[in-house]
Amino acid sequence: MKIPKSLLVDPEKNSAYGSFAVAVSIWAFSYSVIFGQVLILAYYAVWLPLIMVDYRRFLRQLSSAWLPLLFAAYVCFSVFWSQAPGTTARTAVQYLSHIACAYVAARTVSVRTLTIGALVGIFFVLIYSLKVGAYSEDVLDGTYNFVGAFASKNQIGFVGSLGIYFSVVFLAFLRRGRLSFMLTVPVVLLSAYVLVVSHSATSMASIPAVLALVALLAMSKLLSRRYRRVIFLIGAGMIVVVAIVALNLGLMDFVLGIFGKDSTLTGRTYLWEQGWNAAMRSPVLGVGYAAYWVQGFAEAERLWNEFYITTRTGFHFHNTYVEALVELGFTGAVLISLIMLRTLFGHIAAVVFKTWQAESVVLIGVMVLLLIRSFVEVEILNPYIMGSFLMYFSFFKLARLPVTRTRWSPAFEPADAKGGEPAWPHRPAAAE
Repeated sequence: MKIPKSLLVDPEKNSAYGSFAVAVSIWAFSYSVIFGQVLILAYYAVWLPLIMVDYRRFLRQLSSAWLPLLFAAYVCFSVFWSQAPGTTARTAVQYLSHIACAYVAARTVSVRTLTIGALVGIFFVLIYSLKVGAYSEDVLDGTYNFVGAFASKNQIGFVGSLGIYFSVVFLAFLRRGRLSFMLTVPVVLLSAYVLVVSHSATSMASIPAVLALVALLAMSKLLSRRYRRVIFLIGAGMIVVVAIVALNLGLMDFVLGIFGKDSTLTGRTYLWEQGWNAAMRSPVLGVGYAAYWVQGFAEAERLWNEFYITTRTGFHFHNTYVEALVELGFTGAVLISLIMLRTLFGHIAAVVFKTWQAESVVLIGVMVLLLIRSFVEVEILNPYIMGSFLMYFSFFKLARLPVTRTRWSPAFEPADAKGGEPAWPHRPAAAE
C-alpha cells in the first residue's frame, strides 16, 4: 500500500503523524537518560526520513536558516581548540543533528499539531514520573522535592509549565470541538499538581507571566495594526521602567522571598561568578563546546564537590549566557543570543506589525518562557532537550513558505477522426 506524501509532510494533512512524532520526541527528551539510545534513535527515525519523502520542501528558502547553521558550524569547529576534543566532537554532531530534526519538524508540522503532540507526550511523561514517584533532597536549602523520573525538580517543573501553557493556548486559539476539552483537562491537572509538588520556583514564577503576556496579545487582535504598534511601544517602555524601579527599591528580594529564594538564588550567583572567572581565561572562543563539565578536570571536579553533585554529570552554571561564555566565548554567546532575540522579535513583529496570527502568539509565549528561564537554567545549548527543540522550531517557523497546490491541466479531447490529431487546442479553421 502506497502512503500519500501529504500524510507525512504536509502540515495541513499530517496531524496524526505529526502529533505522534512530537509525542515521541517529548518522551525521548525526557527519558533518554533512563531508557538509553533507543529513544534517541526513535527521535531521529520520526524526523530525518521525511527528508527523503519530499526533499524539495526542505530546500525552499534554506538560506533563511543561516543563523542557526552558522552557530552549529561554530559549535562543530570548536573541536579544534577544545580542551576535550573527543567530547566536543561527539556532542557537536548531536547538536547539529538535533537542529536538523527541528528544521524538518518546522517544515512539516503546524503549530497546532505541535501543540497536540506536546500535550500527548507531556501527559505520558508525567504519568510515568508519577508512577516512579521519586523525591530528592536539595542539600542547599534542605527541602524534599518531587522529581519523578527526572534528575531535578527544575526539569520536571519545566515539563509541568509546558503542559499548562500548551493546554491554555490550545483551548484559547487552536481547539476544534468539545474533544479539545477532553484532551487538555487531564494534562492541566497533572501539570498543575507536578508544578506544585516539585517546588520549582523558576517554573512557578515564569508561567503566570507568560500566560498574562499571551492574554494581552490575544486581546490585541481586536485592535487595528496602528494601535497595536503604539501599545507595543508603550508597553515595552513601561516594562523597562518597572524593572529598573523594582531593582532600585529592592522589590526583587521580596518577589524571590515569595518563592522561597534569597538574593543568591540558591547559590546561583556564586556559580555565575565562577563561570565568569573561567570564561575570562579564554574570552573569545571559550574552552570548547561541552568541554568544561568533564570528569577529571580540576575546576569541574571542584564545583561538583562544592554543590554535592555525587554523579559528577548533568551540572551547569544555571545561566545560558554564562555557560555559552565558558564553552564558546563571546563569539558563541553573541550567536546564541542573536538566535533567541531574532526568534522572539520576529514573531512579535508578525503579530504587532503584520496580520494577527494565533500561531505566532503561541510561539511568542514559548520564546518568552525560554527567555525567562535562560537566565537561571541552560535549556537551549544542549541536544535532545525540549528547550532547544522548541527554540529552533520557532526560529524556522519565521520563514513563510508558499503553499504548494496541485495544478490541473485540461485534458486533451479525443483525436480528430479525419486528421488523427487532437482537436484541442483548437486551431482556426483553414480558409477554403
